[in-house]
Amino acid sequence: MLWLDGVQIEQAGFRLAADWRLDRGARAAVMGPSGAGKSTLLSVISGFLTPVSGRVVWEAEDLSDVPPGKRPLSILFQDQNLFPHLTISQNLALGLRPDMQLSVEEKARIDAVLERVGLAGLASRRPAQLSGGQMGRAALARALLRARPLLLLDEPFAALGPALKAEMVELVAEVAEETGATVLMVTHDPKDAQSFSSKTILVAEGLAHPPKETQALFADPPDVLKDYLGR
Repeated sequence: MLWLDGVQIEQAGFRLAADWRLDRGARAAVMGPSGAGKSTLLSVISGFLTPVSGRVVWEAEDLSDVPPGKRPLSILFQDQNLFPHLTISQNLALGLRPDMQLSVEEKARIDAVLERVGLAGLASRRPAQLSGGQMGRAALARALLRARPLLLLDEPFAALGPALKAEMVELVAEVAEETGATVLMVTHDPKDAQSFSSKTILVAEGLAHPPKETQALFADPPDVLKDYLGR
């Protein structure tokens, strides 16, 4: 279970509060107006930003003093987190070992996961030689290799066209199902939230609201969500 225990965030006049729990294995969309704090919320969970008060707790472990690299999570940003000077296989290798000195078994795992996400035969390419969709698949492959129980997605597929984005969201759902990961996905698209997430966290007016059932939330949205959706 992910527990945001009385978290208070303050940053250059910006404030955001969160106090809720999300069951392990849940898939939650994170939605709200631009600048409301969606990415900030993920930064606190991942440890890149420290709240002024409160705790981030995972499975009864307080993560307050745990650095980002040691937290039980993977995070995908809009830029896909891929190092441009490394090949795709080298980028994935970093997810297993920082020195990239892989065993035969670990190399086989990389080959297998590249095939799983549709990138077989592209291991020697660099990110600039891939399409946007392929880069998204490579970043997701690295998350698969790391096999962390918590996966945070900060609009990693926002630059893709509707059809390709829908394909990537479906692939994330498959990965989450296979690994049992808890997933928080920042999105501006209500279709993504409704197709992918059983829960939705609304971030607006200084509050990351507790997760609500997605279908129920969209069936009877609060005024701030109505305004955001243009209803």
